[in-house]
Amino acid sequence: MNTLQNLKTELLEEYETTKKFLEVFPEGKNDYAPHKKSMKMMPLATHITEIFAWPEIIFKTEKLDFATGDYKPTFLNKKEELIQKLEQDYNKGKNALENAKDEDLTKRWTMNNGETVLMDFSKYGAIRHALNQITHHRAQLGVYYRLNDIALPGSYGPSADENF
Repeated sequence: MNTLQNLKTELLEEYETTKKFLEVFPEGKNDYAPHKKSMKMMPLATHITEIFAWPEIIFKTEKLDFATGDYKPTFLNKKEELIQKLEQDYNKGKNALENAKDEDLTKRWTMNNGETVLMDFSKYGAIRHALNQITHHRAQLGVYYRLNDIALPGSYGPSADENF
């Protein structure tokens, strides 16, 4: 089994699905959130795009530490910016996977908040976690769309909104 090739294929598949979701991102709904504890729609969509670059971050570092400001979220305002960010970050992630070696996947990577280790993975596990996060957050975005009567594109097959 070629693990790096499988990760590249999965990243591409998630990119293609995410791009369909961002292409129907509604103008004028950036601040929509279904609950006061929920992320607003534009920051959620932006976060999804950022995750595509995580393979690059994971391979270049040993940890991400929130306490030291290692993560600085991107702030976007328009659908076109989202799509451009998706393209940029997908290419970063893809290039990182193309330039990695199998042995890179076994090294450790952690997510910290200062001395507190939030997550401890192999680099392979961290990338798998990132791919899961894309799916998870895109599903959240789909709920936001549904609550705003925005037709959903299919993810892993047709959606109830697609006519076949």
